[in-house]
Amino acid sequence: MVSCTFFGHRDCPSSIKEKLHEEIERLISHHRVNTFYVGTQGNFDRMAYAALVELRKRYQHIKIYRVLAYMPKPGDDGTADTIVPEGVENAHPRYAIVYRNNWMIDHSDYVIAYVTHTFGGAYQAVERAKKKGKIMIQII
Repeated sequence: MVSCTFFGHRDCPSSIKEKLHEEIERLISHHRVNTFYVGTQGNFDRMAYAALVELRKRYQHIKIYRVLAYMPKPGDDGTADTIVPEGVENAHPRYAIVYRNNWMIDHSDYVIAYVTHTFGGAYQAVERAKKKGKIMIQII
């Protein structure tokens, strides 16, 4: 299993959608990435998930997991592709996204990122992924 995760700013522009799609497809077709972990906050996560769902029509073997930072509330519709990292229920709500991001880094070989400034959660996650030796792909 070769895996990839995504980190980007909540407010990233839709103009990166095509480049994001191309990079994901390149990982699938040239680097045998078959498992993807994507968050649920912001525009970047939505674009990554949409690209993955579209690519799964052609590459039916890929697995896509939406990784939650917070425990689902009673009555929330969970889907088969949702993961709640073990221990996130014990994380203070203020740090739950960081906990989730660290879990995604630890379970991934590649990181696709859209980070344009040196502050915020996406930047911190990318810096941690670099320190852990993950293969980084920066979307500009």
